[in-house]
Amino acid sequence: MAHVLITLKVMPSSPEADLKSIQSAVEKLIAEHSGKMHKCDVEPVAFGLKALIFQFVLDEKLGSTEPLEEKISAVPEVESVMVTGVTRLLG
Repeated sequence: MAHVLITLKVMPSSPEADLKSIQSAVEKLIAEHSGKMHKCDVEPVAFGLKALIFQFVLDEKLGSTEPLEEKISAVPEVESVMVTGVTRLLG
């Protein structure tokens, strides 16, 4: 089995949301889901709102990211979570 590179876009509930707190909580959840963080970027959206873009590697045999997405959605100040990319890594 291969590994997959997952890209998640996490939208905070407001421009005043604590992005560092959200990032820390999400990275902890990714690690608990057996993921290995690659990077996290901040992407301006509009009117001061910024999204967090997470890239991490998971073992393909773990299947769907849906349970992880549900846990991230429950993090305080998180409005939405969306998988924006899945790339199969071979090697």
